[in-house]
Amino acid sequence: MTPPVKRPDRRYHAPGRAQAAADTRSRIRRAAHELFVQRGYVATTIRDIARAAGVGERTVYAAFPGKADLFRHALDVATTGDEQPVAVADRPEVQDAFHQADPHAAIAATIDYTVGLFERAGDLIMVTVQAADADTDMRAAADSGAHATRQLWGALTQTLHDTGALRPELTARTAADILYALASPHTHQLLRRHCGWTTEQYRSWLTGAVTQQLLAGP
Repeated sequence: MTPPVKRPDRRYHAPGRAQAAADTRSRIRRAAHELFVQRGYVATTIRDIARAAGVGERTVYAAFPGKADLFRHALDVATTGDEQPVAVADRPEVQDAFHQADPHAAIAATIDYTVGLFERAGDLIMVTVQAADADTDMRAAADSGAHATRQLWGALTQTLHDTGALRPELTARTAADILYALASPHTHQLLRRHCGWTTEQYRSWLTGAVTQQLLAGP
C-alpha cells in the first residue's frame, strides 16, 4: 500500500500571512491619510496611494473596495486611535470623563480626550469639510461626523444640566451648541495649524473657555 502523501501543515503560516496583510493595510492607510491631507480627497488617486505605500494598485483594491472605503477606514482609525469597532461615545475614556463627579474634572477629561482626537484626526476631518461640496461621499462623511459630535456634546451637557453644574441661564441644548462651536475641528485647525499654537496651549485655552462658558460658579 502506498503511504498517504503528507500535505504541508499550513497552520503555522497562517498567522504570518495575516500579519503581513494587516501590515500592508496599515501601510496603505497611513499613506492614504498623508496624501488626503496634503492633496485633498478629490485630487488623491488610488494610484498615488499605491505608489506612496509601495504596493500595486491591485493590492490597494484587494484591501479596500474603493477610495471612499479607504478614506472612511483612515478616518475611523484616526478618530478612535485603533481599529476596534467601538464608537467614540462608547469608549471607556469618554464614559469615564462624562461621569466624573466634579464637573470641572469632567470638562478637563473630556477636553483632554478631544484634543487627542483632533491631533490624530483633525486634519482628516477638515478634508471632509473642504471636499463636501465637490463629492457626495465627503458630504456624507462631514454630515455624519457633525451629527455624531452634536449627539456626544448633548449627552455631556445634559448630564451637567441634570446635576446643576451648568450656568443657570443655559439649557442643555444651548450648552451643547456652545461646546460644538468651541471644540470644533475648524477652531483646532485655525489655532494649531494657522496660528501655530502648541498642543498644550490649545488644550489649556479650550479647557478654560469651555469651563468659563458652561459651568456655574467657581
